Amino acid sequence: MTTVDASGGTAQAGAPAQAAEPAPTGLMAGNPALLGLPTFIAGSVALGLVLVGAQVPAGSYGAALAVILASTSLGLIIATIWAIAVGQSAVAAVFGIFSGFWLSFFFLVMAVVHNWFAFVTAAAAGVPASNIAVGAIEVFLITWLVVVVMLTLATLRLPSAFTLLFLLVDLALIFVLLGVSGASTSDLQTAGGFVFAFVAVGVYLFFDAMTQCTGGNALPLGRPIIKG
Repeated sequence: MTTVDASGGTAQAGAPAQAAEPAPTGLMAGNPALLGLPTFIAGSVALGLVLVGAQVPAGSYGAALAVILASTSLGLIIATIWAIAVGQSAVAAVFGIFSGFWLSFFFLVMAVVHNWFAFVTAAAAGVPASNIAVGAIEVFLITWLVVVVMLTLATLRLPSAFTLLFLLVDLALIFVLLGVSGASTSDLQTAGGFVFAFVAVGVYLFFDAMTQCTGGNALPLGRPIIKG
């Protein structure tokens, strides 16, 4: 004889009831976005200020490096490990990709400033240093634009707030590329505007994660573009 339990399942009469599995604790619990989002936001704000020339001349990327290396890159690496530990593969992929972006940005700026890597060989061949720097930054931007566009398209099943975030990152990269290629301060400032726009979306996503973590209801994040 079988009976229907409260959850809708069936159980044999007289069989001992199965205890519910305990909720994960310690390393296997929690939401890595609570660390990943604010550290991502910190580096983005620093980069946005540099692009619009708010505190330093537009394009003075070295001014943002302290935040980008010591906070954003490190925080995203920790958040990636945390996401892997709790089995959140998609979250780990996003945070891992962006930790690679910020780390490579740090090394790009340091390489341009200190003439590292292939810049030495090109300089020895008589290529102007300014051309070397512009070319290196263009390679960086095109590479990461391809990766972030790929990420945008691959995550269309997520709520639309995430799609908006990635789309704004795409636009920021495009306008930084235009600004570097054309030596256009206005394009860099436009890119800075898109950076602050995706910072605003990131702040909203952080409030959603923190609200749920502290016992509140989830904030509306919009419907996915692709369903099913």
